[in-house]
This record gives sequence, C-alpha cells and structure tokens, in this order.
Amino acid sequence: MDYLHKKKRSFFIIGLLFFLSGIEYGVILPTIWKYLQILDAPAYFIGLGLSAFSFSGLVSGPLFGHWSDKTRTIKTIILYSNVFEIVGNLMYFVGYSKWLLLSSRLVAGIGTGAGSSIFGFLTRTTRPDERAKVFAAVMACRQAGLLIGPAFNIFLRLCDFRLGPFMVNKYTSPGLFMCGMWLLLQYAVALYWDIPPLDSPLEQHNVGKDEEEPLMDLAEVDGTLPGEDTCNSAHAEQSETWILHELGPSAPDTPPSSWPHSPDDPSENFNTNQEFLREEVVVLLTAQFITLFNQTALETMVTPLTQKNFGFDELGNSAMYSLCGLEVIGAFFLVRRLSRALEDRVLLATGLLVCCGACVWCLVFLANPQGGFAIKLTEFIIGVFLQLLGLPFVAVSQVSLFSKVTAEKTQGFSQGVRSSVGGLATILGPLWAGGLTGNLYVMLGLMLFLLILIMIMMALSYEKLVEPPVVQHVGSFENGL
Repeated sequence: MDYLHKKKRSFFIIGLLFFLSGIEYGVILPTIWKYLQILDAPAYFIGLGLSAFSFSGLVSGPLFGHWSDKTRTIKTIILYSNVFEIVGNLMYFVGYSKWLLLSSRLVAGIGTGAGSSIFGFLTRTTRPDERAKVFAAVMACRQAGLLIGPAFNIFLRLCDFRLGPFMVNKYTSPGLFMCGMWLLLQYAVALYWDIPPLDSPLEQHNVGKDEEEPLMDLAEVDGTLPGEDTCNSAHAEQSETWILHELGPSAPDTPPSSWPHSPDDPSENFNTNQEFLREEVVVLLTAQFITLFNQTALETMVTPLTQKNFGFDELGNSAMYSLCGLEVIGAFFLVRRLSRALEDRVLLATGLLVCCGACVWCLVFLANPQGGFAIKLTEFIIGVFLQLLGLPFVAVSQVSLFSKVTAEKTQGFSQGVRSSVGGLATILGPLWAGGLTGNLYVMLGLMLFLLILIMIMMALSYEKLVEPPVVQHVGSFENGL
C-alpha cells in the first residue's frame, strides 16, 4: 500500500473515532437525566456526571499529548484510550447506583484525552493553509455522530430484557451499545498506520518510493518546493539533510554530525511560560474556555428546560439533538469552505459575534418565556439555532490558529493544554448551570459577560492573531546542490 493510501486510511480511522465520540454523547446525554432520577440522584448530579467526564479528559489530555510528542506516533495511544471508553461504558450499563454511574463517566472521560494527540498528529501531517479544512472535517465527523447518535435511542428505548443479572432497558442499553461500538473500533485501529510528519525525511522517502517520482518532485507531493520562500527553517533543513544523504557522492563534503537533527525529546528545550503566556496564546485559550463554558452550560440547562416548558421526553430530546447535529454539520462545512478565503481570526471574530447575539436572545426571551406554546417554542428554536451556528466558527478557527502560533514539535502537549482548558470549562459550565436552572437571568448574564470580555481581548490583540512570519531558507539548499 502506497503512502497516500495509508494517509487516507489513517485519516478515516481518526474520523471514525470522532464519529463514535459524537454518537456516545448523542446517545447518553438525552437519557442520563432520567437515568439519574431513577437512581434517586439529586438534580445537581447531572452537572456532576457531565463534569466528571470532562475532568478525567482534562488530566489525561496533556499526558497523552506529551506521550505522542516523544514517540511521534498515536496508534498505541488510541488503543489504550479506547480501553477506558470500553470499561467506562460497561460501568454505565451496570448502573446499580448513582455513584457507579458517576464513576463510569469519570473512567470513560480518560479516553477523550487521546484527542490532544490526534490534533497534534494532524498539525504535523498537514500544511498550515489546509489545516482549517482538515480540522473542520474531523470536527464534522463528531457532529455527524451527534446527529446519528440520538436516532439510536429510538431503537434502544425499546429494549426491555435481562442479560444475566443485569437489566437492559432504555436507560442502561446506551452503555452496552457504546461498549460494543468501542470494541469494534479496536479492530478498525489495526488498519491504521502512523505516518511521519511533514518535516520528516522519512515521509519524502516513502512518497518517492511508492510513486517512483524524480527526486525534485518529492517535495511537490507535500505541496512545497525545496527552495520555496514559504518553507520554515526546520522543514527546509530536514529536507536538505535527506536530499544530501540520497545524492551521495554529489553531495558536499559535510560531516553527518553537522547535519540538522531533532532531539530525542521534543520538549528538551521547551519553555512553558514562554509558550503559553504570550498574548495571542492567552487570547485563544480564553476563547476556548469561554465558548465551551457557555456551550456546556446551555446543554445542561436545555433538557430540564424542554421538559418544563414543552414536556419533551427521551424521544423528543433525541429528535432535538438530531436536528441540532444536522445544523452544526452544515455550519462546519460552511466554515470549511469559508476558510479557503478568510483568515482564521476573521472566522473567530464572526463566531464570537454570533454567539454573543445568541446569548442576548436567550437572556431576553428564554430566561422568563411568555406567551403560548408556539411562541415559546419559536423563541427557543431561534436561540438554539444562533448558538449552534456560531460554535463551528469559533471551534475550527481557534484550533487552527492555536496550532500555528505554538511550536510544532510539541503540538501534542500544547493541544493537551488547550483541551485541558476546554475540559476545565466543561466542568465548570455544567456545575454553574446545574444549580441555576431556576434562575436563568444569573446564569445567562455571566455567559454574556464572558463573551463581551473575550471580544474585547480579541479586539486588542487582533494584529497578533496570525501565523508567525516564516524564515526563508534558500541559500543553504542551493549551496548543497
């Protein structure tokens, strides 16, 4: 199998993993509220359950990311993370008590830490100009899972039988179903190959060997030329090293010890303060925190709200999440198309403006809804539509921009820090909303304040929210030839 086919298959497996994570969220979220009520859990337990899932991902993300930075591979990481997903969903199926249910989400959340390794991998194997499109496609896979996931509840709600000592019903069956799905993914990962990063000589060697192209065409497979001005210094130096090695006698008499090389540990010279306390990085991490805080707060609030105002049951909530997933997928593809013409910071500003408008709408119309059923439902639909429309713009642009303003060699750890900041937001968001479902003015008021804050921060740092200037590296390559 040639290199390009391996790369496509690897990306397919990554998309499948995100797809299953979306299905899990879409299957469990509509039913966990009723499941906890059956287990005599107080109302705040739904916030604890959602927060526990995020907390374990917050801890595991940087660890998995650092692991991938050192090994430069992610296949083993995916296999290990899937084990936690399998065990956690099996615990969810068993149920038995509210504490076991809470623990099940804690264990399953560890598996989400592999996401930081995957985003680091995608950063190393894509060019900056195509990165937003790739990230949008991967995130759309998760939203496709969110769209299809609730549909499975239509069938899972019909389950009513015993499996040995365990009862399989509409509340426990999602755990058993997802346990089986993650087991199937383990077999699919066997088809996955780790591919080297763009700046790796091995990648050029593999492409050249498989496609039997002349030496000068190898770099064109990557989309760059050896002497092109857009090459960064690390890429150019490593490409030069490999070419000199292949040219043999025609190469200049340069001792191998003087050739560029990467340290065994990419974090050897890594300065955390210098990396994460820069103005543009702080703005992007703050945007990550605020948008996820608001998103999870609204997700926590929406199920009790629909039950109170519209009488939605599990089927109604599942249908609602399916429609929401359909909208978000469309928005991701819109972002993917717009990313070809617009800068990441423009997409980010657009998303924040839409989210701010959505929050104002919810504060005005949903905090204390008035009128009949049709009016309330219309106001609710508009608020949710606006909120979901803005999220893909923010999600894709800030991940893509974050990957460009942080060091490429430590992308796994950096993406782990980013996911941990997001994990902290998804912990605090449900906790904040869970205790204020009866006082939406306070809950939505804080969310609006946070959005205004990040918009001010972005306006003040707008000029710095761009990819750092590259270093030209032409002369040394020409001298080498």
